[in-house]
Amino acid sequence: MTVANENNFSDLLEQSLTGFNKKEGQIVKGTVLFVKNDSVVIDVGLKSEGRIPIREFFSPGEEPNIKPGDKFDVLLEKLENKEGEAMLSREKARKEESWVNLEKCLQSKEQVTGVITGRVKGGFTVDINGAVAFLPGSQVDLRPINDISPLINKPQPMLILKMDKFRGNIVVSRRAILEESREADRSKLLSDIDEGSKLKGIVKNITDYGVFVDLGGMDGLLHVTDLSWERVNHPSEVLKVGDEIDVLVIKYDKETKRISLGVKQLTEDPWSDIKKDYKVGEKIRAKISNITDYGAFVELKKGVEGLIHVSEMSWTNKNANPNTVISVNDEVDVKILEVDIEKRRISLGLKQCQENPWESFSKENKIGDIIEGKIKNITEFGIFIQLPKELNGMIHLSDISWDKSGEDAIKDFKQEDIVKSKILDIDIEKERISLGIKQLIKSKNNTSELIGKIFTTVIKRIEENEIEVLINDKDKGIIKKSNLAKIKSDQKTSRFAVDEKIDAKVIGFNKKTKVYDLSIKEVEIAEEKEALKQYGSSSSGASLGDILGAALESKKDDTKKKPEKDK
Repeated sequence: MTVANENNFSDLLEQSLTGFNKKEGQIVKGTVLFVKNDSVVIDVGLKSEGRIPIREFFSPGEEPNIKPGDKFDVLLEKLENKEGEAMLSREKARKEESWVNLEKCLQSKEQVTGVITGRVKGGFTVDINGAVAFLPGSQVDLRPINDISPLINKPQPMLILKMDKFRGNIVVSRRAILEESREADRSKLLSDIDEGSKLKGIVKNITDYGVFVDLGGMDGLLHVTDLSWERVNHPSEVLKVGDEIDVLVIKYDKETKRISLGVKQLTEDPWSDIKKDYKVGEKIRAKISNITDYGAFVELKKGVEGLIHVSEMSWTNKNANPNTVISVNDEVDVKILEVDIEKRRISLGLKQCQENPWESFSKENKIGDIIEGKIKNITEFGIFIQLPKELNGMIHLSDISWDKSGEDAIKDFKQEDIVKSKILDIDIEKERISLGIKQLIKSKNNTSELIGKIFTTVIKRIEENEIEVLINDKDKGIIKKSNLAKIKSDQKTSRFAVDEKIDAKVIGFNKKTKVYDLSIKEVEIAEEKEALKQYGSSSSGASLGDILGAALESKKDDTKKKPEKDK
């Protein structure tokens, strides 16, 4: 080459480099020469090539695929460094490109694809084609996510919320895209949904009262009672968060947009033919499935339980603790007492499959028999005697002594005493055995003839705690305050007057004072029993006041019908 040519070439190179000097800080087109180790060698038309780290060519999660001849835009930072190589940056070129494109996406509200690369305070960093954006924690999903690792380094659709190129800030939202999708799904779901629709959903949340199911656009409530025909104490026994389940829309309120769901309705109702399988009076064998304070549940078949109430467990112990009688998984014989389809209840009896001790007692003993037993309890109205077969008999105050009042006579006895008594009555239906002590002997004086009878007496004296009356115009009697009335509030001597006539029952005789004990309360009790017997029972639906009123009216009518001379 001649000197002239060399000079010309130097001039041309200088001119070329002068042109590139002006392009420092700008984006130029580069061609890949080769890839060496972790660097890509790029030719941008300078006297030397530049090296760029291979990681600058791809977003996280992408596979590197670069070959010689590929062309890329790169940023020319400096013509050469101390090694004489051009200083180039693909990352800065990508970032510049991204900013231009992202500004357009922000204006048009077009979604972009970003890759979550790491966690920072308050959120996450996102790579969008080389541009670094911030994804707030509240904008990751529709609801809080405990574990975000499945989303790391995976392309995700996002929406740009705001940009500030001067500060280099970009804020994006993944939640906005999900909400748009959810709203579209919700609109479609609401247009298609109807009561009776069968849907698929994912368990979103579990509470004590039910399960919230994501139907793909909106949530529905699956109440705990609609999970299964069988007893479910807590929804977590059946489902867990994330389960995909089939559900049936059992109610849909179009105004409130509330959806009630059911799972058990997808299977046949086990109560549909229950009356064919279980008849009142039938005895069956079944397993105890659950025990509560008020009784025990028995599994009759899948989805159907019956209840043995605590009162139906024992003939003699009405308030027995169910746990002391039976245990869970015990197989027992029970009798069907009631089948209520409407309330979906089956009442069962355990004691009905055992011997009735009251019937047995009545077969082995009869009225008038003398029986011996230990005093189990003493109350204000009588003495309870322990009898065979774990039964109790009661000696009323009026059946303790011929000569003493019941209140005085009962003081002669104490708990654990062994006493003899006569059987006065056996009532199997009411489960009562009435006993008497005074009936074992005959009274030594004729005062016993008056005891138990009702007389119309005349009040002669009134004190604070008792009133004195005259029986048959000759015998003296005392009515204590406690015997003035059945109702405690009426036990006041002040409501009576001297010379007033009152009906009272002779309940005892005091040998020392030669005075009879009488009771108005016993008369009232006798009248109530008679009224119930004639005009109604406790199960008839009529109140006691109605029954006594009817009895009083009848008594008035009878008085009117009597001839004048009989009145």
